[in-house]
Amino acid sequence: MSLKKFVDKNISVIMTVLAFASLLIVWELISRFTKAGLFLPPASLILEKFIVSFKEPIGKYTMLTHIGVSLYRVGVAFGLSTVFGIALGVSMGYSKLAEAILKPIFEFIRPIPPLAWIPMSILWFGLGDKSKFFIIFLGCFCFITVNTYEGTKNVDKTLIGAARMLGASERQVFFDIVLPSSVPYIFAGLQIAVTAGWSAVVGAEMVHSNEGVGWLIVMGMTYGKTVQIMVGMLAIGLVGFVLATGMAKLERRLCAWNNQGM
Repeated sequence: MSLKKFVDKNISVIMTVLAFASLLIVWELISRFTKAGLFLPPASLILEKFIVSFKEPIGKYTMLTHIGVSLYRVGVAFGLSTVFGIALGVSMGYSKLAEAILKPIFEFIRPIPPLAWIPMSILWFGLGDKSKFFIIFLGCFCFITVNTYEGTKNVDKTLIGAARMLGASERQVFFDIVLPSSVPYIFAGLQIAVTAGWSAVVGAEMVHSNEGVGWLIVMGMTYGKTVQIMVGMLAIGLVGFVLATGMAKLERRLCAWNNQGM
């Protein structure tokens, strides 16, 4: 393969690498040669501490354990929000009665940020993982519900009418037409929700936690450890990028029929 063909084939990857490299170089220069270095540690130091954290513990655990604990919390909450979000979104989108009853309540709760629920989560679920699951659940739930609702509402009404005219039962209409047509919207909601849930883990781990990437940031803030804060931010950014990329690839694989039709 010629160099030109290689560049053309991998142009997006090359541009991404160049963008990040440029950012790190600018960051390093600003930190080393301006007064910003008083509150902005060099990029090289952050990267060094991040790599070292996989061998040397921060608190009781190494970085791999902190990331694993946070992923576990996000995974449980994301799974629950997927089940309840899809169920609620489909119900409101398919049934006018359910929409009339549930949508006003959902729209009332939807603008409240997950962090605002922290005091109530402690009262309801205590200081353990249940309260953390609840906060992350809220961070994912609304995105999944809204996208599922929009997908269900946007199903071609002509197609539904034709199916009913041909004698299809409501069960057949729902499972053979409504639900498959909503799948691309659902996956769009899942892709947003998984990154939103990963972001919400910082707030969730403010609640009496001894591990997790959110805990790294909270403890760094408490003790004025700027490097630890930025190491935690780097971990969140990298894992969030991997989660979003993985979900996008999963969507392309499972919804290949939809991409081909575009």
